[in-house]
Amino acid sequence: MPTVLSCGPRAVLLEFASLDEVISADAVLSASDLVAGGRVLELVPAARTILVVHDGTLTGADATDVLATATAVEHRRPAGDVVEIGVHYDGADLAEVAGATGLSVDEVVARHSSGLYTCAFCGFMPGFSYLQGLDEVLWLPRRATPRTRVPAGSVAIAAGFSAVYPSDSPGGWHLLGRTDVRLWDPEAPIPALLPPGTRVRFVPR
Repeated sequence: MPTVLSCGPRAVLLEFASLDEVISADAVLSASDLVAGGRVLELVPAARTILVVHDGTLTGADATDVLATATAVEHRRPAGDVVEIGVHYDGADLAEVAGATGLSVDEVVARHSSGLYTCAFCGFMPGFSYLQGLDEVLWLPRRATPRTRVPAGSVAIAAGFSAVYPSDSPGGWHLLGRTDVRLWDPEAPIPALLPPGTRVRFVPR
């Protein structure tokens, strides 16, 4: 069971031991009567937490009771849509990643583009989606020295995740390539192109 922290009169923060537990709990809570009945207004998953925004009637015990009685079948997110993102694999760190992993540049591209990724959560900036499914050979820590500016559309990897930078920003991930796909549109009904649960394929261009 998670640790429950109060976040004011209309939210609680559930803290978990792992990302897998977060994904399971998010799936259970999303399918629960708390959401269907309108008591939970929003669920915001992160790497180790879920912020549960509610109508003012929810307690931490309500949320943990739902989790405690959930079945194993409920502990899976429904499979989301598959979004294909075309990538020009010409990133500034591509050769460095190849050297660090003992692969050729072509092998790095092949391994990165062969996976089916799933958005685990969003964070860091609007539209930045942390994508699970990266080939373990490509699991590298963040760069020792972050860049002061990473261009929008940069396709990158770090710490077991892949991601696409939705706007220009500082960043410490390894840059493999770039895409023209727009990741964040505040005018769209769902501003983030890749919300949690969305599946992603990277397609070499």
